[in-house]
Amino acid sequence: MADNVETTGVAAVARFVTSARPTDLPELIRQKVARHTLDTLACGVAGAASQEAQACLDLALTTEQSGSVAVWGTAHALAPRSAALINGIACHAFELDDTGGCDHSGAVVLPAALAAVALVDRPVSGSEFLLAVVLGYEVARRVLEACGGYEPHNQAGWHSTATCGTFGAASAAARILQLDAAEVAHALGHAASFSGGLWGFIHDGSQTKRIHAGRAAEGGLFAAMLARAGITGPSTVFEDRWGGFLSTFAPQSANPEALTVGLGGQWRLERVSLKPYASCRGTHSAIDALGELIDGNAVGLEQVERIDIRLSQFLFDMCGGRDISTLPFAQMSLPYALAARLVTGRADLAAYRAERRQDPALHAAMEKITLAVDPRIAATDEPYVRVMMRDGRSHETRVTAPLGSPANPISDELYFAKIRSLAGLSLDGVQTERLVTGVLQLWGDTDMRWLGEALSAKRSRPAVLN
Repeated sequence: MADNVETTGVAAVARFVTSARPTDLPELIRQKVARHTLDTLACGVAGAASQEAQACLDLALTTEQSGSVAVWGTAHALAPRSAALINGIACHAFELDDTGGCDHSGAVVLPAALAAVALVDRPVSGSEFLLAVVLGYEVARRVLEACGGYEPHNQAGWHSTATCGTFGAASAAARILQLDAAEVAHALGHAASFSGGLWGFIHDGSQTKRIHAGRAAEGGLFAAMLARAGITGPSTVFEDRWGGFLSTFAPQSANPEALTVGLGGQWRLERVSLKPYASCRGTHSAIDALGELIDGNAVGLEQVERIDIRLSQFLFDMCGGRDISTLPFAQMSLPYALAARLVTGRADLAAYRAERRQDPALHAAMEKITLAVDPRIAATDEPYVRVMMRDGRSHETRVTAPLGSPANPISDELYFAKIRSLAGLSLDGVQTERLVTGVLQLWGDTDMRWLGEALSAKRSRPAVLN
């Protein structure tokens, strides 16, 4: 007997995606989604200067004519799927996009949602657009929770931005396209087959990680487009059966109830963090802890004998590398992040530029840093940082809520400095201010279709940053 689609997890999520209304969002969520949208767009505009985004743009330009969707931070426009792919890559290219969703939800959801806007011939209100974005974050994160959470999914070798993010992109695009519940269910079914993405890049500093966000954005958008065209997708991809998403991607850790329990209650966007540092989120607590120790105790670089880190095996495996020959390698390296904070006082994008990574002072500082796995520290718990001084004194601390997390938000000053710095890599001052003002006021906008054009640059593309 065929399964009753009305009782499946896909059907429940699809009904939620179609039935949610902008008025369902609390004021704090409305404000937060606007800030995360602006943050993601600024990351994408800056990411136009990445080698990955530009190489993929060149590939697209060899095979297709100009389209209707802007390639952010450039003067080019492509067909919706190609634009979603490249814009997603750009959003994640410099490791500054938000984290704590699917993991990198914004880099997946925003490119798909904006590409979907170009596929409709009607005004799209700002509130409807931002609701679609919130729904994308919601579904992507819930799929990760249904996999058992970040730790087991990651340890199994899956990069959740790519595997779970596809569902968020499909949900956001489907909402913009005004698909009905049955069509949204088909889109989610397609998205399950478009999921994929392995952590294999971590071993050799390859650039694949950045491509994951773009592929998830493109895959989710394509899934919604297929559903709109009447092509059916499997209706039981979250059920415990052969060929389902959870039975395939999370056979030992699946928690399918997490997909639907409490839908419309506490919004998953609440737990997403903004990133002040251009490195893996796993390094951020230690960066903050080191900052507290050296600033709070007036410790100078010349006084530091060594820096000892006690951390989980999980964090060591992910961020314990010392090879900084490539930007991806450096951005996943905890020793380099701490060396950059110690020597330069910062861990922003400038600290990761190729010329900075060759600085002998940074290499010397990395030699001062030791990493020791402590089996008592849970996989995703934050590390302990101890600064040993030449005179024998030592200071130790642990930061449990890093800067940018919901429990420790960045200041408006730091937030807008980040936005303007990133947007300024491709846009001029007038364009940047239009973007800042327009996105933060998007909720009351009756037609937000201006936003795509506002992300276009006057020059073909920015210079590549390595």
